[in-house]
Amino acid sequence: MSAAPDAADAGDGGADGIPTGSPRPEGADREGTDPADWDAASDSTEDSEAAEDSEAAGAAGGPSSRPGDIAREALRAAREERARARAREQVDEAKRPRRDPAPRVPRTTRGDRAADRRAREIRESLADAFLMPDATDAPTPAVSAETDTPPASAGASARSRVTPPHAGATGTTAQPPAPQPPAPQPPAAQPPAAPPSMAAPARDGDHRRTFPPFPPRPSGDDGPFAETWWGRAWVTALEDGALDPARLARGRGYAEQGHVDAITVTPGLVLAYVQGSRPRPYRVQVRLRTFDDADWHRFLDAAADRPGHIAALLDKEMPQSLADCGVPLLPGPGDLAPRCSCPDSGHPCKHAAALCYQTARLLDADPFVLLLLRGRGEHEVIDALSRLSAARAARAAQGREPEPLPGIRATDAVSRRGPELPPLPAPLPPPSHPEQPPVYPASPGGPDPFALDQLATDAAARAHALLTTGRDPVGTLSLWHDAVRLAAARPGSGLTAGTRALYASLARAAGRAPGDLARAVAAWRQGGPTGLAVLEEPWDPPAGRFDRARPLLLAADFPAFRPWRNRLTHPRGHVQLRLGRDHLWYAYESEPGQDDWWPRGTPDPDPVGALTGLDTLGDA
Repeated sequence: MSAAPDAADAGDGGADGIPTGSPRPEGADREGTDPADWDAASDSTEDSEAAEDSEAAGAAGGPSSRPGDIAREALRAAREERARARAREQVDEAKRPRRDPAPRVPRTTRGDRAADRRAREIRESLADAFLMPDATDAPTPAVSAETDTPPASAGASARSRVTPPHAGATGTTAQPPAPQPPAPQPPAAQPPAAPPSMAAPARDGDHRRTFPPFPPRPSGDDGPFAETWWGRAWVTALEDGALDPARLARGRGYAEQGHVDAITVTPGLVLAYVQGSRPRPYRVQVRLRTFDDADWHRFLDAAADRPGHIAALLDKEMPQSLADCGVPLLPGPGDLAPRCSCPDSGHPCKHAAALCYQTARLLDADPFVLLLLRGRGEHEVIDALSRLSAARAARAAQGREPEPLPGIRATDAVSRRGPELPPLPAPLPPPSHPEQPPVYPASPGGPDPFALDQLATDAAARAHALLTTGRDPVGTLSLWHDAVRLAAARPGSGLTAGTRALYASLARAAGRAPGDLARAVAAWRQGGPTGLAVLEEPWDPPAGRFDRARPLLLAADFPAFRPWRNRLTHPRGHVQLRLGRDHLWYAYESEPGQDDWWPRGTPDPDPVGALTGLDTLGDA
């Protein structure tokens, strides 16, 4: 009885040839098997266990049958039960809402998981690598303009973001390095900025002058670069001493296009920045020999010999006879020594040539620039010429005898008695017009030379009137009327700086506003003291001339003017006639609807004639 089961057990083996009762090694059902067959292997194992349970039951006294049949029946029942369970699960799964199945991830090794972790860290570190920075973010370190390499801090920060954690050789994942405190960032390298302009007017003086850059010349202007003869002589010295005409042509083009910045002139030196083909301009200087004391003594003697030379210099002119006085005032070929910061070794380079051409334009405007290049400033030269002229005039006066004056000495006239005294000489004839006063120099803390000239001119005019007529028409004027008279005698209408200063000082002295003074000046120029009275003093004229004015205006196709005292006003309120005490009509104009009347035109005894020539008559 026992041999039959043993034979059945030995013959009824598993599908893999291993007996059902023998122990199955761990992992033998999965080793070398595809993961999709793991469930089938589990089912085989459960069937084997069910067969063993059936054999145990038969041995204990169950129904008599073959052990193999019992095992097969048990295995079939287990499979049917498992199929029914799977069918129930499928029905329940169909009733539940469908979800996207999660991707099935195959089992990986520890090395693969470390690689996945490194890839995830790299993706996280690069998640914001391509986002545009906000407007408030600090700028990223720029690439150095000199070496075309990024700063070291930028490379270090990039490496700290991208470098993955190191995996050990044994397959264990190394821990990520502890976060380090951020290293101090060096200042970002900025591109080289253009050097500041040499224009520094605050530092200018008699021996240093700064001139603003010249604007570009109009296109198509092929005329000479310099207009005066001494400016052209400077250009000739440049061109005769140049070694390459092509560089001169390019330098002239730079000058015509306005590439030369502000020019600074000091004794013997011209400085400026010139913009070339590179973003950074070049520093250019042109040197010229200065005069020594002996050269200056000869030049000043030649200038003081002829008063016309001094007058020409003051008028910004350079007489050719003064330039040829034995001292080489203008440069010759080779006298100009240019120097530039560009790598070009030409003589001169195009940048130095551009500066020389623009210097010729400076000489056109002011020849004292040439004297400053030779060593002395404008004020120094003028003071030296003034002292030299005064010394020569004093020496000439000492050598002359005083001319005898007509008449007799006062002692002779008093000591003599009797009819033998000669008659007094006749008075000299008065001049035909008052002479101009001398020019008063300006001195620190002294009176204003403009005001002195104004008062001296007025005093000369009053003296001439008193000498020719025997009366002073200004003596009876009030302070306000005299201030108006002085302001009206000055040309202009308060538009220039000097005239505005005069108006302000006169109005302040009279206790009035400058606008009132300007209106009073217009009335004074229209009719003198009477015109000023018409402006300021309304009065009631007698019947006659004033009453006949309205019919005359109506006959001339004017509308009916509104009368008030001595004034007739246009209905639109922009034209007015005022009758003066001298029986003349004075025209006034204002903006329509505004009481802001200003004298216009010339006084006339006819009201229609007083309105003739006004610009607003076309709107009447």
